[in-house]
Amino acid sequence: MSNEVENVKKHEEEYSASNIQVLEGLEAVRKRPAMYIGDVGEKGLHHLVYEVVDNSIDEALAGYCTHIEVTINEDNSITVKDNGRGIPTDYHEKEGKSALEVVLTVLHAGGKFDKGSYKVSGGLHGVGVSCVNALSTLLIAEIHRGGKIYKQSYSKGAPTSSMEIVGDCEDRGTFITFKPDGSIFTLTTEYKYDILANRLRELAFLNKGIHLALTDMRQKDEEGNFKHEEFYSQEGLKEFVKYLDETRGEPIIESIIYLDTEKNGTPVEVAMQYNNSFSENVHSYVNNINTIEGGTHLTGFRRALTRTLKKYADESGMLAKLKFDISGDDFREGLTAVVSVKVAEPQFEGQTKTKLGNDEVSAAVDQAVSQALGHYLEENPKDARAIVQKVILAATARHAARNAREAVQRKTVLSGAGLPGKLADCSSRDRSIAEIFFVEGDSAGGTAKQGRDRNFQAIMPLRGKILNIEKAQEHRIWENEEIKNMFIALGVSIGTEEDSKALNLEKLRYDKIIIMTDADVDGSHIATLMLTFFFRKMKPLIENGHIYIATPPLYLVKKGKQERYCWTDKERDQITEEFGSKGVHVQRYKGLGEMNAQQLWETTMNPETRILRQVNIENAAEADRIFSMLMGDDVPPRREFIEKNAHYANIDA
Repeated sequence: MSNEVENVKKHEEEYSASNIQVLEGLEAVRKRPAMYIGDVGEKGLHHLVYEVVDNSIDEALAGYCTHIEVTINEDNSITVKDNGRGIPTDYHEKEGKSALEVVLTVLHAGGKFDKGSYKVSGGLHGVGVSCVNALSTLLIAEIHRGGKIYKQSYSKGAPTSSMEIVGDCEDRGTFITFKPDGSIFTLTTEYKYDILANRLRELAFLNKGIHLALTDMRQKDEEGNFKHEEFYSQEGLKEFVKYLDETRGEPIIESIIYLDTEKNGTPVEVAMQYNNSFSENVHSYVNNINTIEGGTHLTGFRRALTRTLKKYADESGMLAKLKFDISGDDFREGLTAVVSVKVAEPQFEGQTKTKLGNDEVSAAVDQAVSQALGHYLEENPKDARAIVQKVILAATARHAARNAREAVQRKTVLSGAGLPGKLADCSSRDRSIAEIFFVEGDSAGGTAKQGRDRNFQAIMPLRGKILNIEKAQEHRIWENEEIKNMFIALGVSIGTEEDSKALNLEKLRYDKIIIMTDADVDGSHIATLMLTFFFRKMKPLIENGHIYIATPPLYLVKKGKQERYCWTDKERDQITEEFGSKGVHVQRYKGLGEMNAQQLWETTMNPETRILRQVNIENAAEADRIFSMLMGDDVPPRREFIEKNAHYANIDA
């Protein structure tokens, strides 16, 4: 037997109840679930799955698991299976119960706190699977370990049976089935296949060599097979960058720049590619957690990229004729990159783990990227020149855009005196209650102005379709009248050139920014153009929860004096059946202009009765890819996406 096999066997034997360390109890999870899983809406619901999967991924990172399967069952419960070592089932001396029960019922209990069991881990500081248990009406744990099958059931965090041996087995692993508690997740307990698929795909890219699978027992194809996908990546981040770049224009270098190394004890993996697009697309991860606010690892990456490329460009003499300075942003235009680090004891800023704070990681990533990129540029002079030429083009465009942008900034500073003429502002200056509706067209804008509550609702009509900024250079964006007016109306401005993603949010004049368009193809296109603009140029507005989409009704169902508004076909059919089909009149609203001011207020603008959909970015990488695909030049991926998702859309002839 080899030393490696002996070591694995030794670790399996040593991973027992003594490795499970307890930090505190599980009292508060059901009372304050949002503190532990972010929220109790759709995001929090799916987060339960991620927490269980994270435990399996941790087993894979430790070298004991190769396959992870997630199943959405018919009743919207979830089953997660892995072929890891299995949660220990022996007696835990300190807690006086099995290690399995400790892991599932005690907050901050798990092998992650024992450095001999796991070097790195994701999840919410070890609260994961116990939180899932606390927030589920049913959880069944089945452990295959040591030739025996152990089983125990729970409800709302408490055991409903004792752990018992229910059979023999030749395999090993952990099988967790749970059903979310509808009294906690009051908005929805229905899992969305695509949200889970995106996360599993992401995990496959971030952890090359691990097999992940997703099965939906609620959906069958024409042949009677359940919906199923498998996710596996042999090349990891290189394939991730290829996937993200499918919709972002043509690559300008022949191969993906890739490094997988360790610096100062920190594993660093980076893949990057330059294309001919105008936007930056950089995503960062720590222990598989998407750090959407960046942090020290991203700072180290950007610093190394700028310094190394600047040094090469200076030495090549290509910048000699340039009459203005190159900015950090110029080196990242058209860049797609994924930065992934594994950190033994990550320090995150904020409850939601979206920004890494470990200072030592910045230096590790800086060194790794500087070294790898320096070698690449020396060994690939053709690619190096293409990158520098792209940087020079970006700098020239940025210089041309500066005057246009500064004009918008100056006009914004004028506040009320410089507000756009079409803006019908609200009278309140209390930003916490103020909201602005961006409305499609003057006609609907006029109706909205008549129907609104002037105290806290502002109306800004849009003239047709705004510029598609996915395909526009920077200076074209700032010269566009509609976009300038949006900046001025909102009161915000983009920061300095070195910090072009920053917005002065303290100057934002409205708490809610609501996109209100017709419920047809043109309206959807306008809404998508608006979302693309906010995503690319005002992402902090989305990240801070300020962007919403209004949901006007699709139908008005009438019978005599009875009338009901309906937002879906299913709702229309239910109301029609309730009224009795005879004498029922169904009116289809194709545009906002078909409603009078009172109807628009009642259905779409009144906070008491309206339906607003808040825009968030659960998966920034996937959102970026979809915006690039929908709004970019590449037609085949867009056609494939529309054909695949056409059944979700309401399209009028």
